Amino acid sequence: MALRSIRGNKIRSFLTMLGIIIGVSSVIVLVSISKASSNQISSQIGALGTNLISVNFFGSNSNSSNYTLEDAQELSKIAGVKEIAPVVSSSVTIKKDRTSSNVSLIGTNAAYETVKNTNVTAGRFISDIDDENRSKVVVLGANTAETLFGIGNPVGQSVQINGTSFTIIGVLKSSGSSLGSSGDDLVILPLSIAQRVIQDTNIGSVYISAKSTSDVNFVKNSIESNLATHFGGKTDGFNVSTQEDLMQTMNSVTNTMTLLLGGIASISLLVGGIGIMNIMLVSVSERTKEIGIRKAIGAKRGDILTQFLIESVVLSSLGGIIGVGLGMLLTKVFAVFMSTTVTFSLSVLLMSFLFSFVIGVVFGVFPAYKASNMRPIQALRFE
Repeated sequence: MALRSIRGNKIRSFLTMLGIIIGVSSVIVLVSISKASSNQISSQIGALGTNLISVNFFGSNSNSSNYTLEDAQELSKIAGVKEIAPVVSSSVTIKKDRTSSNVSLIGTNAAYETVKNTNVTAGRFISDIDDENRSKVVVLGANTAETLFGIGNPVGQSVQINGTSFTIIGVLKSSGSSLGSSGDDLVILPLSIAQRVIQDTNIGSVYISAKSTSDVNFVKNSIESNLATHFGGKTDGFNVSTQEDLMQTMNSVTNTMTLLLGGIASISLLVGGIGIMNIMLVSVSERTKEIGIRKAIGAKRGDILTQFLIESVVLSSLGGIIGVGLGMLLTKVFAVFMSTTVTFSLSVLLMSFLFSFVIGVVFGVFPAYKASNMRPIQALRFE
């Protein structure tokens, strides 16, 4: 009977379910995209290795501006440390003929390649000999190479960085974008020559590789103790973090965003529930005489209540099923256009449908209760 009633008013039934359809599909799409973004960020962080420890220096402590290469090399003597890669960085202008670009400059040593899990697609990475000889060589990021040379191989050619000529020895593999910034708009120079180019000998950060995953926390604590001693007991001038710390922070942020987006989308379900209640109230008014006839031939209050409640649940459940299908379809379309991978959480799909089912029950109770409380004589006389 509920299905016959829905088929008898197809357009009205569809418009009634539209709020539920939009709500369910919105929850699935937004939560799936949020989860996909979280997984992508986690994979990018994990690609750097689980043994990586990052040390960054700030300007709040006056002593932090005096952390030199010799100070950084002291960290390599800490037990459990495998390799260290001191880094100086700045923004520079790189030029080839009439084409120029503003990029990030990184000055470091040969250990950076393994510590940061960096790969080259052409040529080679900088070596310790390049650093010792202050060789004017450079490794280009993927975007930088494409901007200056197009699809050609730039290895062996020269570019100018802040007016100084450098020979290109390699091109980095594209690392994509992370946290809103590209990791391909950069150039990497040997540390010694980079300090000359930016005219600053102070180390801005140090990347450290522990010998094993089990050594990471011990090494982190030892580094913090070493730096606290170096800076006279002050800890506001530096920060020591591991990949696990970063992943925990990102997971916390993305989980909060997922809940927020899911909550916003769930409002559509409430709006859809109000629509169902309004239409069911209209349906009760239209079928007042039918209710009177049913009661006159022996239908009880519970029978009438169940009849209209079932109609409400069928409407919301159909809307939920269509919404789940539409949400999965839209998410797949998004994945294709954005060239990313999305996975559907069974719990999210199930919860979205169950929520639509509950909406039908909650917002269908009042119209059903109103119908069941009608007096047969008054209902029969209703025009």
